[in-house]
Amino acid sequence: MTDNPPGYELADRMALTDPAQVKAVGHPVRTAILQLLHERAATVTELAAAIERPKSTVAHHVDVLFRNGLLQVVRTRKVRAIEERFYGRTARMFYVAAEASPAGATSGDFNDFEVAARESAAAFEEGKLWGFIRHARLSEEQASAFWDRMAELVDEFDRLPRSGETTYGFAIGVYPTAHPSLPSTE
Repeated sequence: MTDNPPGYELADRMALTDPAQVKAVGHPVRTAILQLLHERAATVTELAAAIERPKSTVAHHVDVLFRNGLLQVVRTRKVRAIEERFYGRTARMFYVAAEASPAGATSGDFNDFEVAARESAAAFEEGKLWGFIRHARLSEEQASAFWDRMAELVDEFDRLPRSGETTYGFAIGVYPTAHPSLPSTE
């Protein structure tokens, strides 16, 4: 697998252990900022131009991510006597740790599938959405082992070199359902 380094030191993975961190990544503007910073470090001005939002709005969202340990200043430069900061991610991948999610810490603030559904609607209309939903009756241990394998696939997708003209989304999950089961034949 070819690794596409952003040009500065960052952790491979970071567990989000505080509900404030989970809430920080749950906002669409902050999600866009984190996605852009996957490619390289950037200034608030560059980020604002990329997402077509006012610089003050982007500065606020960068500050939220920075205060929650998700961004770091990776270098600075002088621009007309003002120090301009380049921000980078603190980790290649962020994931919600079990201790951050009890008591509904993620409800409403961090819903990957809600984001995926919203983002994929246009692709569906254009016939460019690849996806499926499957169900299987498994033990919790089997589901956990399957999820570990899927996490490896997510990591592989996350490390793909940033190239091409189009940004693709990738959503995956394993979750319990209330689907009925046939009674045992024994």
